[in-house]
This record gives sequence, C-alpha cells and structure tokens, in this order.
Amino acid sequence: MADLDDIRDGKEYGIGVEQKPDGFFLKGSNNLDWGMKDRLSRIFNPATGKTVMLAFDHGFIMGPTSGVERIDLSIVPLIEYADCLMCARGVLRTLVPPTSRKPICLRSDAGTSILTELNHNVVIDIQDAVKLNASAIAVMVSIGDPSTEAETVANLYGAVDAGQVAGIPVMGVTAVGKDMARDARYFGLASRICAENGANIVKTYYTEGFEKVVACCPVPIVIAGGKKLPELEALELAYMAIQSGAAGVDMGRNVFQSDKPQAMIQAVSAVVHKNMSPKDAFQMFNDL
Repeated sequence: MADLDDIRDGKEYGIGVEQKPDGFFLKGSNNLDWGMKDRLSRIFNPATGKTVMLAFDHGFIMGPTSGVERIDLSIVPLIEYADCLMCARGVLRTLVPPTSRKPICLRSDAGTSILTELNHNVVIDIQDAVKLNASAIAVMVSIGDPSTEAETVANLYGAVDAGQVAGIPVMGVTAVGKDMARDARYFGLASRICAENGANIVKTYYTEGFEKVVACCPVPIVIAGGKKLPELEALELAYMAIQSGAAGVDMGRNVFQSDKPQAMIQAVSAVVHKNMSPKDAFQMFNDL
C-alpha cells in the first residue's frame, strides 16, 4: 500500500512534450487488439486524431430535460454532423436510425436518478453492447465520493474486463459531486485513476491548468460540455481544451439547447478538427 503520509504534488508533467503514439495514431492505444483500434478509429478521426461526440444520454438520469424531450425532432437532425453518438440503449434502439452509420459510445451504467443519490449504478451486460455494435461503452466513476467511489471504480474495472473480451473500448466518465473540487488536481487524479484501471478514453471537465490533466493521463481525454453556455463561451471552452491537448469534446446541452443546434455542432467541429479560432467559429455559427 502506498505511504499516505508522503503524497507530493506532481511537478514533472513534460508540458509541451507529447506522448509518442508509437505506431497507432491515438495516444496510449498502440498495444490494443485490432478490433479495439478499429472501433477507436471510428470514434476519433485518424486524420486529426480528434472527435466531436454528441452526447444525448441525459435522459437516463434526468428524463425529458430541455432539448431532449423529442430525440427524433431535436437530435436526429444533428447526427450527420457528429463523429460519434453518446446515448443510452433504449433511445438508440427506438429513435436513432441504424442507417446513420455513426459510431456509438453506449452509456452502459444506470441505477439512480436526479431524484435520489446519484452513481449507485450497475453496468449492462457487455453482450448487449455487442448486439448494438457499440464502438465504446461509457461508465461513470465517482472519485472523491465516499459513498460511491469504490463501487463505481469496481464498475469501471468490470467493464474493462468485459470490454477486453469483446474487443470494445471503455470510456471512464469522471463525476463531479457538489463537494468535489473542480480543479486540475482533482481532474488529474480522477482521470489518471480511470486510465490506471483500464479506461481507453477519459471524459472529464476542462479547468485552469488542464494541460497538466492531459499530460498525466496516458489515454485520450475528451471534455464534457457541461451546462449550457453562451455559444461564444462554449466555443472558447472547446478551443482552450484542444489547445491544452484534449482529443475532442463530448458536448450535449451546448449543442442541442442552442437556438441553432445544427450551426453550433458545425462550429464546434471546426474548432476541434480545423483549429478554427472561437471568434471565427462564432462567425461561422452566425452565418449558417
């Protein structure tokens, strides 16, 4: 067991020195099986090494929250502009056209809602992810919450075991509770724990000092969009994350709650894949 009396903050992050991909284009993925690499190549554009994931899994804990009351009306028209879709299996089977040919990051844990205490979840059977041809499965990890940390880490560990057998990558999603610090030290800790326990992708939140979070995580990080922001601020968020080394975004509310969601997802994609400035992307948003 580590000596808890002498935990020192990291200093040597190697900022500006990228982790070498060593063959495969995606950070930390060179030694994975062919099937894993194939699925990751669907999620992340091999030409840029980045992704724009469209998250609309909110209903699995929030129900019909604003923007996802009718998936068929609000989300389906956006699918063509996304690199990957993140959703739960019920919505996938009932409302996402299988002819869209988009890779799926399947929300794979559930158990509690916003009406109760979150994150007391179980993970779906990996065979259902196989049936749905998922390119990845996503599991929440609640680092720092005494009541759910151990069980959510165990969920991730079990999902990684099952994913290795099925050849399906796992995305660890870092939870942020009301008592958790939203800083680089916390997100660096949570992201690293996800990677250490086998996650192939980590979804976390952007914060000041984010380059340290990325540098100390050996697998690709995508950022959560979080709550709805004014469009220019959301584009600035995406830009700063990419400039800090993030491999993409997994945005939901900042896209589907926009007044012009199709324009917004295209502007976000321009920031992520074309390195467009927030100012130019915002002008693009207004012009579309």
